[in-house]
Parts: sequence; C-alpha cells; structure tokens
Amino acid sequence: QVQVVESGGGLVQAGGSLRLSCAASGRILSIHSMAWYRQAPGNQRVLVASITRGRTNYADSVKGRFTISRDFAKNTVYLEMNSLKPEDTAVYYCNIDSVDYSGRGNSDWGQGTQVTVSS
Repeated sequence: QVQVVESGGGLVQAGGSLRLSCAASGRILSIHSMAWYRQAPGNQRVLVASITRGRTNYADSVKGRFTISRDFAKNTVYLEMNSLKPEDTAVYYCNIDSVDYSGRGNSDWGQGTQVTVSS
C-alpha cells in the first residue's frame, strides 16, 4: 500500500503565495510520475501540473505562476504557487503513479488540501 499525504494549503490574499507538499510512503519500488490536480466546487477535477522523469507539464491557467518540483530522496513533490488569483481557489489533490516491490503499478491519491484565495 502507498500512503499519500498533502500539506500546505490555507487562506491567502490575491497576489500571494503558497507552497504545497505531498509525501508518498509505503511499499514503493519506484515512482513514475507525480502530479497535482484541483477541484473547485461544482467542477471536475483537473490537472494543474505534473512531473514525469524530470519533465514538467502545466495547465495553461497556471503557466508562469506555479512550479512543480520533486525530491527523489524523500518521495515528495512540491507545488510552489505564486501570484495567486481567486480562481485558483479549490481543493488540491496529489496523485502518485508508482510501482511496488511485486511489480504492480499503483495510482494513489491524497486526501486533498484546501486553497482559498481572497480578492
């Protein structure tokens, strides 16, 4: 089993910054990709940013403002969010694609962390 735990959400004024963290633990042999998604009330969950073998990908709405990074030693992924806008308000979820010691692929989600940007 893989455990995924997010932290770092909160309330911030427009133009401010937040840093989200997501740590994966458990029977992990290797991690293929790590990603952040978000879901605003009444909307579907959408991809914000991902990092796969060092290559990053961003939603158009966050390009230039958000940065995703990974600490291989800690199995942790970060999302640095700058110049936040009220439309960034959502629950942010971390997703980890990994392989365990039996060779099985897993895709696991964290519990989500709330980010609220006030105008």
